[in-house]
Amino acid sequence: MTATYTFDVFSSLDGYGAAGGDWSGYWGKQGPELLEHRLSQYSEEQRMVFGANTYRAFTRMLAESTEDSDVRDPWVTRMRNLPATVVSTTLETSPVWPTASVVSGDAVDVVARLKEESEVPLRSHGSLSMNRALLAAGLVDRVQVTLFPVITGRTGLDRIFEGAEDFDLELIDHRTLDGRVQELVYRPTLHG
Repeated sequence: MTATYTFDVFSSLDGYGAAGGDWSGYWGKQGPELLEHRLSQYSEEQRMVFGANTYRAFTRMLAESTEDSDVRDPWVTRMRNLPATVVSTTLETSPVWPTASVVSGDAVDVVARLKEESEVPLRSHGSLSMNRALLAAGLVDRVQVTLFPVITGRTGLDRIFEGAEDFDLELIDHRTLDGRVQELVYRPTLHG
């Protein structure tokens, strides 16, 4: 049996994963329904998969955060306590994430092996370049986009699908959270 792999990403309407300027981590649009839903998704048994850059960003944000910041929301704390694999050819130190292990190698090979060996679903939050490569290799079963009602044309950072292959997407689930945030879950198929 092959484990399901979900690429989970936050996005502005114009396709950015983050923004500079005075935007917050959720673009200031999170509400109780979104936060409760995220916690329920991360309460399920699963293994997290991160690329080195996202892993470094998460650990830096957590180290610099306070108890009251968005970075310490309950779902993020839960995510941090799930088993995790960090795919990296550059990390040489042991991870500071409590349950993470670093696996050196090509992400496509590592995730293909994880999909065969894992008894629980796999999920990656962020890790854009790694997940674009996994999409191209046909290893992503679900693309979960949490779409925030903002356009960050001048301050947008990290175009989510820049340089990705072309895909047809089958909508398999959707919901509106807090009356403004859309969660869209797709099954991707390489186009052509």
